[in-house]
Amino acid sequence: MTDSVAIVGAGLIGRAWAMIFARAGWDVRLFDAAEGVAQAAIPLCSEGLRNLAAHGLCPDPEAASGHIRAPDSLAACLDGVGFVQENGPESLDVKRSLFAQLDALAPPDAIIASSSSAIRCSLFTEALPGRGRCLIGHPVNPPHLIPLVEISGAPWTDETALIRARQTYEAIGQVPITVLKEIEGFILNRLQGALLAEAFRLASEGYVTPQDLDKTVSDGLGLRWSFMGPFETIELNAPGGIADYCARYTGFYKRLAADPAPPTVYEAPATEAILANWQAPRDLPARMRRRDERLAALRAHKISRKD
Repeated sequence: MTDSVAIVGAGLIGRAWAMIFARAGWDVRLFDAAEGVAQAAIPLCSEGLRNLAAHGLCPDPEAASGHIRAPDSLAACLDGVGFVQENGPESLDVKRSLFAQLDALAPPDAIIASSSSAIRCSLFTEALPGRGRCLIGHPVNPPHLIPLVEISGAPWTDETALIRARQTYEAIGQVPITVLKEIEGFILNRLQGALLAEAFRLASEGYVTPQDLDKTVSDGLGLRWSFMGPFETIELNAPGGIADYCARYTGFYKRLAADPAPPTVYEAPATEAILANWQAPRDLPARMRRRDERLAALRAHKISRKD
């Protein structure tokens, strides 16, 4: 029997999830509360699957496209599925309302995962009868090209649900990690937030142009980070590994940590200073397509060279 998944919310993230599950051979039901959106998303998913195939990331895009359909109602979308991936707006009220519907309509043994970027699972599942099968499955945009998924449960999420979710994401070709304790923003966005705040400070206070700061990451830190994380990075940067690195090099890091960038770096006049020096091309759709092309090529390279 083919595995089945309900993708609730057919925006950019929902469409990406539909492609990921369909590529893995799952029966994909796509639903959106806005009339016509889910049906219109199917040809977009087909196009995306063909683009993946061009980079060797989808062996049979036509067959994968055939796995995706758009039922007329939420109830029909959820009927008989084993997994639910919710992709609604990043709003606590919306999550509470939507998860109440999902919990009431989904089969009792189905996992219900939210793509929430920062909202903790406990904030919108506590009152649900089936709260033990609810969890976060936060992807990275665009999910069909960046495979990481953060799994985070509430204190009442069943361990078996967390294990099943991890096994599911691994089976469809994603790279899941488990957040061991609930925390706002989970892991990736907290790391990204720390770097972003310092980037805003350095650029807005005139230490570097925004363009050169981006090069510092894309042609500096990012090259290492594309295949190893910060702990492995510092382990390989000192003869005695992590402990040696901390003993040798963390004196100024401690001073930096004692003076973090303030929240005001995301407000005027800091933002105005950055925008005054930001001279990127205006064609955002074209640049997004370029981003996706380069991510696809990098993903294909990493798969081909996987140790």
